[in-house]
Amino acid sequence: MLGALTSFCLMAIGGRELSEQMDTFQILFYRSLVGFLIISLVIIFTKQTYLLRSDKSARHVLRNLFHFGGQYGWFKGIALLPLAEVFALEFTVPLWTALIASVFLGEKLTKEKGISIMLGLLGVAIIVQPGIEIIDPASLIVLGAAICYAVAHSTTKSLSKTEHPLTIVFMMCLIQLPIAFIFSLSDWQTPVGTDWLWLVILGVTALSAHYCMTKAMLTAEVTMVVTMDFLRLPLIAIVGVFFYQENFEIALLIGASLMVGGNLITIRKTGKQAG
Repeated sequence: MLGALTSFCLMAIGGRELSEQMDTFQILFYRSLVGFLIISLVIIFTKQTYLLRSDKSARHVLRNLFHFGGQYGWFKGIALLPLAEVFALEFTVPLWTALIASVFLGEKLTKEKGISIMLGLLGVAIIVQPGIEIIDPASLIVLGAAICYAVAHSTTKSLSKTEHPLTIVFMMCLIQLPIAFIFSLSDWQTPVGTDWLWLVILGVTALSAHYCMTKAMLTAEVTMVVTMDFLRLPLIAIVGVFFYQENFEIALLIGASLMVGGNLITIRKTGKQAG
């Protein structure tokens, strides 16, 4: 989890640093390029080339169109909003996932999930503060990104029944690479100096964050993993305050706490049923 937390924070810092010189689509292009090279080398080196193919192409395309939209909104939010607010709004992904899974995957919407969704929406209201002032459009972009991520997560769950994790990640990079390249052509900026360092960091941390999170899920209780994941918010808030002179509002902490609390209710209930 320490590896995951470090990776998520470095990814956000890299996105913020690059946003001053590069368009978001170009950042996503290089992110996919680095990821594609690393995953391809891992698969080839381990002599598992069969993982480079899939007979679920349509489902992979659907997943990655939404995942690409989620990434675009997330990196756009990183450039426009305080880092802590982006991370806080990202905690809504589980509640959107629960709603989407109940509609499209036939998963039962239990009382616990209902409470989780209500707490999540309340947390969003506290963070965005509708009615107090004009809602920042960038906040809506990040919320849209969270919904896109939720669709991608639901599709991933469906794919994971038959597809190897490396295949899912490889197809992600393969599909998103040309999409990002085409959209980035209209405002292409050649990376210079430290840009290359941040681009490599982005590509590596994008993979290491998910790898570390998955390994943590396998070696510890999900409740502990989710609780530790909440540390992303105060950590990135510290980065924002000291490196980017951002203000940290208590509303962010309260809203995000409600979201995490709702997620923990659902996870504990699921754990008891599994036991």
